[in-house]
Amino acid sequence: MRKINWGVLSTAKIGVNKVIPALQASQFGTVAAIASRDLPQAQAAAQRLAIPRAHGSYEALLADPGVDAVYIPLPNHLHVPWSIRALEAGKHVLCEKPIGLNSGEAQQLIEAARRFPQLKIMEAFMYRHHPQWQLTRRLIAEGKIGQLRTVHSHFSYWNVDPKNIRNQGDIGGGGMMDIGCYCVSLSRFVFGAEPRRVLGLAENDPAFGVDRLASGVMEFPNGTATFTCSTQLSGFQRVMIFGTEGRIEIEIPFNAPPDRPTRLWHQRGPNTTEIPFKVCDQYSIQGDLFARAILDDTPVPTPLDDALANMRVIEAVLASAGMI
Repeated sequence: MRKINWGVLSTAKIGVNKVIPALQASQFGTVAAIASRDLPQAQAAAQRLAIPRAHGSYEALLADPGVDAVYIPLPNHLHVPWSIRALEAGKHVLCEKPIGLNSGEAQQLIEAARRFPQLKIMEAFMYRHHPQWQLTRRLIAEGKIGQLRTVHSHFSYWNVDPKNIRNQGDIGGGGMMDIGCYCVSLSRFVFGAEPRRVLGLAENDPAFGVDRLASGVMEFPNGTATFTCSTQLSGFQRVMIFGTEGRIEIEIPFNAPPDRPTRLWHQRGPNTTEIPFKVCDQYSIQGDLFARAILDDTPVPTPLDDALANMRVIEAVLASAGMI
């Protein structure tokens, strides 16, 4: 069985702590190389994670003939430039969310990708591929909560480190870009549509110049979605989905753990059922789905058009809140 050889641009924590181990455990992929602008740092990560090759520059990794696809966990402002460079180097691209700093960048990437129709490219919203979300969509589609009417989501953590990229506005920091993007994405994912109107409210951190607390309302053709995200609240995440005859509550909707089961609750009428899910790694699932798209030459699970649409809604929420 052929496997996709992955190269990873940077030694970012999400890559070395979550995605690389998941790709190494996947069925259709293996991590062949990692790059850092600091060669000793790349070498240390390669040794720790048993990666065959370490490169002292991103350019060197893109020139590596043993790399088929590139995973990009760089800061937000580098997503589009390095995705385009990877495509130009003949590599498939899995890029972390959000796809860019704004919808203009997302459109730029789409236009660049059209020049390389033989290459696959996707935004890495890993949560969508977890079985709990696949079941949620199926329950809604089958009318198990009646008609879908509204979605409520919350995602927060505490981070006041001025050196953290999430607190640096000039490179795409802020709560909306880091975690609010999930709340927007899941609402669009569940409704299977784009919002007609949005309302945003946000609080700016006076020291960092980024949104630290944001809430939004999205009006869809068949209902509404509301959310709150924050980089300076007690850590918590939850999604509640309500229909005319029932509801679905997802306990760990975004950062589903790879080492213990997850669960959701499905209520219909007076009856509530707890549905557990076997241990799985949503990053491994995402990697395998992307690898299969390459190996079978089939469309990726989430096209770039979806990334552009998500970026447009994020911008609309921030514009409504007076943040842009």
